[in-house]
Amino acid sequence: MDQPHGYGAGDLGGSTFKDAVFNLVPPATIAVVMLFWAFGPAEWIKSPWSIVVAGALTSAFIQGLEWVHERHAGWRIDRRELATDLFYVILGNTAIGWATATLAEAPLTAMKQSLGITTAWAMQMPFVLQVLFVIVLIEFGQYWMHRLMHGNAFFWATHAPHHHITQLNAMKGFVGNPVELFLISLSVVALFDLPQAALFCAFNVMGVISGFAHANVRSDPPRWYAFFFTTIRHHSLHHSVGYEDTRCNYGNSLILCDRIFGTYREGEASIVGQDDRKRLSIWEQTIFPVRPLIEKFREKKQARSMAAIN
Repeated sequence: MDQPHGYGAGDLGGSTFKDAVFNLVPPATIAVVMLFWAFGPAEWIKSPWSIVVAGALTSAFIQGLEWVHERHAGWRIDRRELATDLFYVILGNTAIGWATATLAEAPLTAMKQSLGITTAWAMQMPFVLQVLFVIVLIEFGQYWMHRLMHGNAFFWATHAPHHHITQLNAMKGFVGNPVELFLISLSVVALFDLPQAALFCAFNVMGVISGFAHANVRSDPPRWYAFFFTTIRHHSLHHSVGYEDTRCNYGNSLILCDRIFGTYREGEASIVGQDDRKRLSIWEQTIFPVRPLIEKFREKKQARSMAAIN
């Protein structure tokens, strides 16, 4: 059910001072994150664990806002949802992170070094431009990968589990089949010489935007923010129940990509999910792409059993 101008049926309408404050929280959070990575203590910024800690803190902050000013009562998180979300956050920061670094970034870095590719100009850019460059580079690739997943049967099989979620919450962006999580993490950033602080800042900013875009928080940022960045209104529509309704608003952080490439759609959905809104367990999400093969194997096994009986 689309809700073009506000909140779902049964939610409170109107505008209050609290609403006005919460509407400014997403851009304010991005500003704080930018300031931290630009001027924070050097010993913290240089630590490889700093992005994990910063990402966890910002996710926890956004998740906490759901209990303060929720958007839809039907999306209220419970222990089962929270446990599942935490599992995928840990998976993303361990196995998926390792796979991306080992199978994608390391080979790109090796190729870059063997070919003698240097991008000293990237190191000379102002910090803000470096962060913006990384965000645009990653989001451009993610936009087209995401769009491919909605237009190709094989890739959709890996991405469909993410659309089986029946509510949106701050950490739901981490939820999905491991193959999809790996594919959506791919980028060519490793080909460019950039300071760690700028890279981590970009990752953190995208995490904040994506977190709010998935969060059950009653927050509608200013129009200038929503013109460039994905919001919960944009992304909830992408998670609509009808499959054809999901083929829009692919931008994970930059809705600007959809505006440029003609896939932007205005509106909002308060009811989300696929296939009769069946929630998948972690195991069901993991085996989802190979379900047809499992079914065929079971059918053949059952046929052999019947033949043996006869």
